[in-house]
Amino acid sequence: MEPLERARELFAAFARQLDSELPAGAELFDAHTHLGTDIDGMVGRFEELDEILDRWGFSGCFMFCLDEPDRHPAFRAGNDRTLEFAERSGGRMIPFVRLDLAEEPIAEAERCLDLGARGIKLHPRAQKFLLDDERLAPVFALAAERRVPILIHGGRGLPPIADHLHRLVDTYPEAQLIIAHAGIADLSGLAGNFSGTPGVFFDTSVWSAVDLLGLLRLVPPEQVLYASDYPYGGQPNSLLLSLRTARAAGLDEDQVGLILAGNVRRIVDGEPPLEPSRPQGAEVLEQPMPFARIHQYLTMSFSLLFARQQDSFGALGLALNATYERNGSSTHSLEQIRELLLGARELWRTLPDAEDEAEARIVARTTSRLIHLADVLAVTTHA
Repeated sequence: MEPLERARELFAAFARQLDSELPAGAELFDAHTHLGTDIDGMVGRFEELDEILDRWGFSGCFMFCLDEPDRHPAFRAGNDRTLEFAERSGGRMIPFVRLDLAEEPIAEAERCLDLGARGIKLHPRAQKFLLDDERLAPVFALAAERRVPILIHGGRGLPPIADHLHRLVDTYPEAQLIIAHAGIADLSGLAGNFSGTPGVFFDTSVWSAVDLLGLLRLVPPEQVLYASDYPYGGQPNSLLLSLRTARAAGLDEDQVGLILAGNVRRIVDGEPPLEPSRPQGAEVLEQPMPFARIHQYLTMSFSLLFARQQDSFGALGLALNATYERNGSSTHSLEQIRELLLGARELWRTLPDAEDEAEARIVARTTSRLIHLADVLAVTTHA
């Protein structure tokens, strides 16, 4: 069987598994999606996102443009496309205006908010600013005045940001803040400043299940929003990651429902945030040894794949070998991981034969999705 076709079959099998794991009747809302074309080559397509929302029954999503090639001046062209996509979606895709602090951010924000945008997106790494930048204050002031949330990148590529963000939130408490990617750039600092603060949220758009378990250990479920980061994240990976980590952290079904849609629904409907409870995650991650070894080797292999290199070290093979270790009642999970990794290995081996960049991107991305699913299982089995 062709490796790509085998990968599609594996994703379909996990999609059926996700159907069975989702809480019955639960609302789903994605707090972090992109449409457009990024300068790194990633593309978010309206039709694909619309199909994902339909397939899983999402009631809506927050949506904004990528770091577009035509981002100058002021992301105006990308923001206009965002507004058009939102209208085309019939209101299911809720538009955010993306800003560049160097190019009339307040004028562009006001223009787009007047045209129907309902939030603001900031990306300090991509737009090369720090969180002590004095130009952020008027953006937060506008968000507080218009009662719209700010979603800010909190993932890789940043120095510690917690203290500067804390000053902005203290100064503009009516500006609700969504910290993307679980705030992993400065998780302990951000959680230390904002855990228990109504109106400050963390979204779940990360690769690592360990990161989400770390977030839920520090932040109450009333402050967590499900997010995929489409097109960088997709299904069934993203929902399985959030569901399995939430349950591994000991959250009950009502709290899982808050993460999947309840918290963000209050933002959309203009209702005040819920009073935060307490974090519930465990201080210690417990894993059967085979799963710990698999996670270690998959982390090693993913960095090679990210760089479009072959697995010359043999990390994926070591992870595969670990799936044959005896592990009592968890043999089914080991078998699932093995199937995913066998599919990933066969597909990865075709990477040097890709005819062009587009084909190489598909092979690398699909392989990484298979490895990611395997890692989610490795971390959340008996977590």
